[in-house]
Amino acid sequence: MLLVTGILAALLEATRSGQGQVIDVAMVDGTAQLMWMMQGFQQMGAWNAEERESNLLDGAAHFYDTYECADGKYVAVGAIEPQFYAELMTRAEISDPQFAAQHDVTQWPDLKQKLAAVLMTKTRDEWDQIMSGSDACFAPVLTMQEATEYGANIERAVYTQVDELVHPSPAPRFERTPSDIRHSTRALGADTVSVIQASGLSGAEVEALLASGAAVQNN
Repeated sequence: MLLVTGILAALLEATRSGQGQVIDVAMVDGTAQLMWMMQGFQQMGAWNAEERESNLLDGAAHFYDTYECADGKYVAVGAIEPQFYAELMTRAEISDPQFAAQHDVTQWPDLKQKLAAVLMTKTRDEWDQIMSGSDACFAPVLTMQEATEYGANIERAVYTQVDELVHPSPAPRFERTPSDIRHSTRALGADTVSVIQASGLSGAEVEALLASGAAVQNN
């Protein structure tokens, strides 16, 4: 993703400056980017990096974790903001006044046990039906197969079937120039020549690339 972003940014900059440039991207850069929020919290004294499950987003908070249900399946809860937390309480029919202390860290262990007990009273799908359409920041934990058949994903067409194989639908989605999947999985090199030709290279140039080993064609 960083590489794609870098290429697009460099192309945009080149239209203004008329100059190209080298884009240096590494996986470790992306990993560091994913940690920026936690590092910021840590430097503010709001994140304990030495102990597991002791912070807002790493399993300590009762309102941000996964829970087992009556059928052995799981649900995910992420109701951080007060309005979402209130909706979660309402949908789960929780009236225990202790839950009003949402951000009291000292009470998180007790509240986690209590919320776990509540969520254990119904199956995953029963809770999903109760929470469906709300802002409770609640979702069922699905298998890969279940994800392709889940109602919300079907409604948005998150997955596409091509040649009897399931693929994620192209994203992001463009209003004026929508993308589509033209074919299913092909052997490595099956499209080498057609892709190179589409870039404007001549037949002789294509043959030179193949002969040099710079491009590989599947026979």
